[in-house]
Formats: sequence, structure tokens, C-alpha cells
Amino acid sequence: MSLKTSFILVLIVVMAVLLTHSCEPKTVQDNPSAIVEADIVTHLEELSRDEYMGRMPFGPGDKLTVDYLVRQCKSLGLQPGNGTSYTQSVPMIEITSTSEQDIRVTTQNGERNYNFGEDYVIHCQKTLDRVEIEDAELVFCGFGITSPGEWEDYSGFDMNNKIAIVMVNDPGFGGEDSTFFKGDIMTYFGRWTYKYEEADRQGARGLLIIHETNSAGYPWFVVGSSWSGPQLGLEKESVQNGADIKGWIHLNMAKDLFESTGHDLSQLMRDARKPGFRPVPLNATLSTSLTNEYKRDQSDNVIAIWEGNQNADEYILYSAHWDHIGVGIPVNGDSIYNGALDNASGTAVALSIAKNLSRQASPPERSVLFTFVTAEEQGLLGSEYFALNPTVPVNQIVANINIDGCNPNGPVKDFQIVGIGHSEMDRIVAEELAVQDRYVLPDQEPEKGYFFRSDHFNFAKVGIPALFGEGGYDHIEKGIEYGKRKKEEYTAQHYHAPSDEFDEENWDMRGVVQDAQLYYNIGWRLANNDEWPQWYAESEFKRTRTVSD
Repeated sequence: MSLKTSFILVLIVVMAVLLTHSCEPKTVQDNPSAIVEADIVTHLEELSRDEYMGRMPFGPGDKLTVDYLVRQCKSLGLQPGNGTSYTQSVPMIEITSTSEQDIRVTTQNGERNYNFGEDYVIHCQKTLDRVEIEDAELVFCGFGITSPGEWEDYSGFDMNNKIAIVMVNDPGFGGEDSTFFKGDIMTYFGRWTYKYEEADRQGARGLLIIHETNSAGYPWFVVGSSWSGPQLGLEKESVQNGADIKGWIHLNMAKDLFESTGHDLSQLMRDARKPGFRPVPLNATLSTSLTNEYKRDQSDNVIAIWEGNQNADEYILYSAHWDHIGVGIPVNGDSIYNGALDNASGTAVALSIAKNLSRQASPPERSVLFTFVTAEEQGLLGSEYFALNPTVPVNQIVANINIDGCNPNGPVKDFQIVGIGHSEMDRIVAEELAVQDRYVLPDQEPEKGYFFRSDHFNFAKVGIPALFGEGGYDHIEKGIEYGKRKKEEYTAQHYHAPSDEFDEENWDMRGVVQDAQLYYNIGWRLANNDEWPQWYAESEFKRTRTVSD
């Protein structure tokens, strides 16, 4: 589907949604405060400095970042969001796995040896001093999905002491049927987090996901930078059950491995897309060993409130993750992964929105809750902890506006909603975009599962209608192809790389300000009326609210 066709279709959808509402849309009317670029730049420059060492939880930049955010919240007059504290401790464990022995695969035709980093990346999520795997059977388990009565990739197999090899994404990707696993729209079954969880439930000794750039949504370099070195998990997850090793293998390694066992990987991948697929033993075994160093510690969510003056027990929730991935593999001599766009930019925008609230002559009717969460890059851990241990009642949170990366390419006519079609937040965004003479763009890369890859997902799972999006492709001055090229360039060259740095010369902050103003307008609107956005009936996150309308 072309971008132009997508534009037309989504405009039809948005107009249909608007016509189903008999009341006049309530857009922001009396909003005396505009977002100021300098406010954003101040925080963006600070948080992406080398001194913060990539803002890795537990790392040297952790306390520095948290202290900075707390100071800013206090200076703006926000109140503590966790009782009398601005922080919420998130207990985690850090495990650093070191490969003692590269992977050795034994087949009927001899042995194959594969190298850590180049061919595969594995780690251990358990608090074991050492993991040794000797001659564990390899089994191809399709997409690693189990949905009883519908899809059973592990059917009929006892996975004890076996290593599952699975494909990334889900069976609908790349097909012609948009209703089959939602077609090119990734379902949660396609996410690596689900595949990890399912391998644990199946009792597998290990899990290896075959990386393919189009299906995964990011290049192999991102796998190496994200899944090597220290890995974090919530303390509750640090148990002795589950797989001993988890990780990824390069597509080239998968091709070589399958060929060496007499199997046609391409054919098996095609077979795995068909209902009724069953696991395929590869008649090969895997051996490897790891040593682990682990430490228990805590990182912090920073939580602050701007209290409402009428319905103070109802909350508009802004979220932005403050963390990035720290210090890693050097690229061109630079090993600090500054995370300027991801997500110093979103953190800076949230702070600028808080400053706008402080400029108002009187507080909004509802309270506004700011959560700067930790460990998003390690699996959305900070937001998961908050969702499970909320500092305010979840059923009193009206909606979530999640800010994870902003548009540094200049002003655009569109705004891309990731995961469009879940809730009435779509309608509210469309109405507020109209004020900016902009339009809604549907998710242009639904196959990459971005809806499951940022903190709003954890809020959605507990029933909070959530918005996640950013300025799209249709550049006001340079057109669609320019916007598309810039986004592709970021993913290929800068995403989870040391080069994700603030570039004052080449960043066009007008796009960041444009999105920041939209987020502010939506929050201001919801904080000053009685709207309770609802889930659409077809959304898997739909819940029955227990609050009074």
C-alpha cells in the first residue's frame, strides 16, 4: 500500500469516527502557553551529554539522571508522585553473561562452530554462576507460538533439554490475508518477549530466534548492541525456572546450520506459516557454556504530579523513559550510546510540558501525572513495575500519552499513530491535529510491532487507553520522500548506536516542538473536561471501567 493510499484510507476512517459522535469536538480553546524550543533543547543537550554515560540503569549515569529529573520537577513546582517521594524504587537484577565456549553444533556430517557476536548473541536470565549445555537437541519450532486450538508450534514435543530455534515475527507477516494473525500488523505473538515467555512455559533448555532484518524491524547490529553486556530484569523474574540460554542467531548462521543438517531453511520457513505445522527435529545437538556475574540493585522511576483543582483524583498520565543502553561496542572510536533521540528527546518534551503547566494562571481540573520510567530498553521494566505497583489507582487514570522519540526532521503535515484502531484516543488525536492543520497517518511499519515496544504497552495491558506516535513523513517543505528517507536513515545508522547524539546543526527542532505542542494540547484538553476515552470493542485491551462517567 502506498503512502498516498494510506493517507486517503485513514482520512476516511477518521471522518467516519468523527461523524459517529453527535457532540461538537472539544478542542483546546484557551491555551495561553506555547511550547518553547529552548526549554526542550536545554534538557535534551544535558541528558545526552557523555557525562551521563548513555543513562544505563545501574550504570554511572543512573543516579545522575534521576537526580537531574527530580531537581527539575521540584523547580517547576510539581508535587511528589509517590507519597512524599519523587522516586519509586524498581528492584532489579543485572546479569552479565560471558561466553566461555562458542556454540558447537554436532551433526551427522561433523561439527560446526559459530562465533559470539558475529553469528549469534546469547545470555542467561537466571541467577546461575555457570551454565553448561552439552549436546542439547536442536528443534525448529516455527514461530514459537502456542495458542491452544488455533496455533501450536510446540505441539507433541517435550522440550526438556532441547533448544528451540524459532522465527521472528508471526505467520501473518508477508502474506496476502490481512485477517490471518492481522496480516502485516505484528501481533504480540511476534515479539521476542512473547517468544522468550513461551519457551519458558514449554520447559525448553534454550531459545534461539532467527534474525531477519525486515521481519525484526532492525539490523543485526542492534541485536549485538542490545543483547550483549549487562542485562536487566525485574527481581520477580529472577528465578531458577525457565530456559538457561536465550538469544538470537544471524540469518547466515541459520542457513548454514540447517544446510549442514540436511534441511531446507527456506522450505521450513514456508511450512511454518501454514496451520498444522509441527516441530521439526534437526538431528543435531548444541553445546556451549556461559559464566554469569550478577548483582541486585534498584533503579528509580521519577514520578511527579501537577494537582488538579476540581477532580484531583483523576489523572492524565504522561510517560517517557529516561534510560538508554549505556556503554557498549565501539563504533568509530565512540562507545557511549547517548540516546539523544531515544529517549532524551521524549524526556525533554515531557519536562517542557510540565513547564507549560506551571505557566498557567490556574491548575487544570484534573491532575497531571508525569512518570519518567527506567529500564525501557531492557524490556519495559520501569513501566511494568509502575503498572503492577501504581502510585495512584489505575482505574482513575484517564489516559496515557507516551513520548518515546520525537521528530527531529522538521515540521510535517501528518502524525503517525502507532497501533491505530485500539481506542478513542485516535479520535481525540485527529481532532487536535485539525487545530494544527495536520492529519492522522496510520502506522507505516505495523510489521515491526512498535505498539509492543514502548512503555504505553504496559499501561494498555492494565486497561489505560494509551497514545503512542510521532510526526510522520509528510514534510511541510520537502515532501513525503524526504521524511521517509530520514526515518529510514535513523533506523539504519543511528538507532541504538553511539551516533544517536544531539546534532544542533542537522536537527530541525520545529518538528519536535510541533509534536510537543500536540501532546500538550491533548493533555490540557483531557485535564479540563470530563472525557473518559474508551477502548474500541475489537481491541484486545478493552476493559470495563469502574469509574463514574
